[in-house]
Formats: sequence, C-alpha cells, structure tokens
Amino acid sequence: MEDVNTRKNSGGALPAAGATSAISPGGDATTARRQGPPRRAATAASASERREHLVRLAAELFARKGFQATTVRQIADEAGILSGSLYHHFDSKETIVDEVLSTFLKDLIGRYRQVMEGDGDPRSVLSEMVRIGFGTLEPHRAAITVMQNDWNYLRSLPGNRFDYLIKAEDEVERMWIGQIKRGQAAGQLRADVDPKLTYRMIRDSIWVAVRWFRPGGRFTTTHLAEHYITVLFDGLATGERTSQKA
Repeated sequence: MEDVNTRKNSGGALPAAGATSAISPGGDATTARRQGPPRRAATAASASERREHLVRLAAELFARKGFQATTVRQIADEAGILSGSLYHHFDSKETIVDEVLSTFLKDLIGRYRQVMEGDGDPRSVLSEMVRIGFGTLEPHRAAITVMQNDWNYLRSLPGNRFDYLIKAEDEVERMWIGQIKRGQAAGQLRADVDPKLTYRMIRDSIWVAVRWFRPGGRFTTTHLAEHYITVLFDGLATGERTSQKA
C-alpha cells in the first residue's frame, strides 16, 4: 500500500505578512515546502511496507508452527528485530492474525459478490466461484492454513474479536447454497441432491487442497479448478447413471 501525498497547488502559498520563516537567510521557502511532503510520504510508505513485511513473516510462522504455538519473540527473531520493536507496529499477535484472516476473507467474499452480481447462469457462476476458491491457494496460503488449523482456538478466545469468522462463513455458505438452489430451479443441476451438503463437500475439497498443493509443481491452481469443475458437473462415471435418487 503506497501512501502518496500530492500537492494541490504547485506554486505553493506565500507566507502571511509578518510570519517567521524557518529558512535560513537566502533560502527558498517554496523549495523547502516542496521537499517536505515527499519526505513524509516516503517515511509513511516505508512504515507501511515494513508493516506488510512483518505480517507476511508472521503469517508464514502461524501457518508452519500454528498460531497458538508461535510467540511474539519468534516473530521478532524471524524479522531480525527486538520483541519490543514489534509492538511499534502491533499491540499483540492476535492483531497480526486478525489482519491476515480479514484480508483473505475480504478478498474472497468481494470476488464472490462480484461474480454473483453479473448475469451469468447458475452453472457459470458456480464454476467461477470454484476458480476463485482454488485461485486463493497461493496468495492466501498462510491464511487458509491458519483457518484450517486454528479456527477453533481463535473462536475460543475471550471477547468477540473473531466473531467475524462465523459471519463470513455464514455469508459464504448462503452464497453457494443460493446458487445451487438457483441451478436446481433452472433445471441445470440435479434436484435430488441436498444443497447444503453439496456446498460443504465442495468447500472441503477446495480448502483442504492447501495441505497438499505445492506451487511450482505439476499442476497450477488453474489446472486444479478446471479439473474439479469437470468432475463436479460432468461426473466421473461413464454411461448410464447408477446412483439412486433421494
């Protein structure tokens, strides 16, 4: 995130009569004012980049060691700073994991909403939602791993800090179930399958993949998504359907 301060008036404003200038005799007050904002912007940008770097380091530790087992000292050691220095950016490790998870969920739900606001038919929307899900495995790998491993612990912490996890989960479930029911009503999807159970099987197939998927391997997340879409909608068996209707 870049913090850029831009000046609305390139010419600056003249000091009021009688105002005291901080410029030494012979100095250019306008030039000094021009130099001030960029320095402040650079400092702010540097602090923002440092914060993002610390979040990434901490997220990797949470994913590898588990949130509960990771200490502030370990995060600081990983970053090459003193533990006290970490508190200049975050008041606790809960604040860090909060940022990791909320960033992931905001991105995921935002993309889902965008797809659903389009005019695609249910099958097209569901296919795109599958692609979105698998597409998060690389950029949000640490967040997904933390949610897989530390969900119950985070929800057990006192206060309501992580209540948004449940709200996000409920919203995502409503989105998927709504599209499945819409597909059934349109005759695109089988009417003899339970929408909620179907969603949960899809959900687990996507998110559990973070445990075995390795970036740079034989398959990309795009390959995973397209293969899953094929199996989901076209099935695995050939010939006459053998399953019994509910």
